Amino acid sequence: MKIAFYIAAAAMIAAALALLLWPLMRHGRQARERSLGVFALALAIAFVLPLAAAGLYLMVGTPRALDGVARQAPPIDVNQALAELRAHLRQAPDDAQGWLLLAQTSASLGQSDAARDAYDQLLRLMPDNTVAMVGWAEADSMSRADHRIEGRSRSLLQRAVALEPDNQRGLWLLGISEFQLGRFEQAAATWRRLQPLLEPGSNVAKAVAEQIAAADARVGGTRAPASPASAATPVTAAAAAGPSLEVKVSLAPSLRDQVRMGDVVFVYARAEHGAPMPLAVARLDADRLPTTVTLTDAMAMAPQLNLSSAQRVFVGARLSHSGQAVAKPGDLEGDAGVVAVQHHEPLDIVIDRALP
Repeated sequence: MKIAFYIAAAAMIAAALALLLWPLMRHGRQARERSLGVFALALAIAFVLPLAAAGLYLMVGTPRALDGVARQAPPIDVNQALAELRAHLRQAPDDAQGWLLLAQTSASLGQSDAARDAYDQLLRLMPDNTVAMVGWAEADSMSRADHRIEGRSRSLLQRAVALEPDNQRGLWLLGISEFQLGRFEQAAATWRRLQPLLEPGSNVAKAVAEQIAAADARVGGTRAPASPASAATPVTAAAAAGPSLEVKVSLAPSLRDQVRMGDVVFVYARAEHGAPMPLAVARLDADRLPTTVTLTDAMAMAPQLNLSSAQRVFVGARLSHSGQAVAKPGDLEGDAGVVAVQHHEPLDIVIDRALP
């Protein structure tokens, strides 16, 4: 048994080395010296993964089966490793593999701004790198309070899928961008390009099919140009399959003199706990108040984060002077508090206070 374990452990190390080091080795001998720091970092990670697994087994498994294995895995300071990588990149700013490693590591740690900056450097060196294009767009979306994919992000995604038509992540994000912009027919068409690339019957394939159905259901159901979700849209058959919240929104008479031309109202629901990104949002002109909005899964800003993904949500409304979803001083707001997503009675929201 002991010999078999050692063979398995060796195989794990070999697999980890192959997965982590192959992109760096492919970088070639031309950048051998300036990629030394990146190579060392990847090498350390490759060895630490199986050692950490062995350490965990020692704690919760059968220690006798691991005689000869180190009792304690060497500690890893990720922040120190990243600091060393950044120092290396200051000395070798043209190390593309180093910037890619920094970008992907920062993104995995939730450091979206840092990931976007690193992808920017990679795009400086490799303008046609589709990984950098898609990574930049995703990091930019995650760094924004409204998580919208527009402007440069959208342009990069369009370019990425033009260069690489089977780029699954690029097609997925581009579809989200089109959905957010209310271009539901284009969103459905983009996701249909993605479908043949997915494993039939997989969870991802099912999720994409659901989003195509949601986009199809909204085609012709909103005014153009549409926003991420339109308050005027009726609840469609596809949306009715999931939860829906009917929200009556009005403005307190004492605040009517604070409404300006061009103001917009966002009616939204976000998870009681977790990310602040809305699970459903509707945008309408302030001059339409009072009005009634029905929030559904079809109004999600990101397809995988919708009302069906939560049990309880905070429902609110904000009158924005800037037209942006991000709250700013002077904006007006109100809320209905936290309710279950299966709540069936209409919710009343009175926008009755100004943000300091």
